[in-house]
Amino acid sequence: MKITYVSAIALALLVAPAARASDELAKKHNCLACHQVDKKVIGPSYQEVAAKYKGQADAATLLADKIKKGGVGVWGQIPMPPNAAVPDDDLKALVAWVMGMAK
Repeated sequence: MKITYVSAIALALLVAPAARASDELAKKHNCLACHQVDKKVIGPSYQEVAAKYKGQADAATLLADKIKKGGVGVWGQIPMPPNAAVPDDDLKALVAWVMGMAK
């Protein structure tokens, strides 16, 4: 019982900074210039993106590719510019953060 409690605390300490780090990563990589968590700006909200790709097995790969290479046509005709300078580890964290918003 004591080990389970300690494990739960350790897991919570690992997960909480990661969630905050993704919000910080979105700011760091200027994602918030076009996207917000819960409302459309230039691009769709992160919640809309998470809802669209929820349950799709290749969503993480697809979204990481969209961030890296950019795209147009999925959410309208305003293109998303490529973000090739975003490191792969940051991409994975950002995609996991966005997909965690699926309801």
